[in-house]
Amino acid sequence: MKFRSLMVGAVLATTLVVARADAVDALRGFVRDVKSGKATFVQTVISADGTKKKSSSGEFEFSRPNRFRFAYSKPYQQLVVADGQKVWIYDADLNQASSRRLSQALGNTPAALLAGAALEPQFTLAALPPSQDLEWASATPKAADGAFTEMRVGFRGKELAAIEITDSFGQRSRLDFSSFVANAPVAAELFVFKLPAGADLIEQ
Repeated sequence: MKFRSLMVGAVLATTLVVARADAVDALRGFVRDVKSGKATFVQTVISADGTKKKSSSGEFEFSRPNRFRFAYSKPYQQLVVADGQKVWIYDADLNQASSRRLSQALGNTPAALLAGAALEPQFTLAALPPSQDLEWASATPKAADGAFTEMRVGFRGKELAAIEITDSFGQRSRLDFSSFVANAPVAAELFVFKLPAGADLIEQ
């Protein structure tokens, strides 16, 4: 019985190691093989003490390299668009837009994973234990002065399911994706921002 228990433990341990390795492989494969995609998302921001602060939702599209679009629809309308050169943020309620050079805005951020051309030059990858029916990998920024300290990426098989970010203040922001379609054709005009009539523009 003792030998059998040891064998079962060894098998479970080996399975866990393989599962963790698969999460890192899935992350590398996502960056390498998925050139475009679209999904719906729910974003939840949680404070450092664990209190839920706010939730929002919308649609997401991307096309490598460096083009992505987050269209928030609830509880308010906001648009975040990267056109390959700049990142634009538009607040519909304020009718105000801001822009920033992509090289300044992308860097060691989750957007670099979702739409960047490479991953490991900016991040150190590691496997994490499975949880919430997902396989997880972590991506830690190599630069010490980034806006966040860790990014956890969850996969269901090879499908991107969630991204959880912890910033330098301990606040967590989680994106849960659904209806994700890898390598979906995405119209190029979705990544072109046109300033609405009468909107203020702040360029950084």
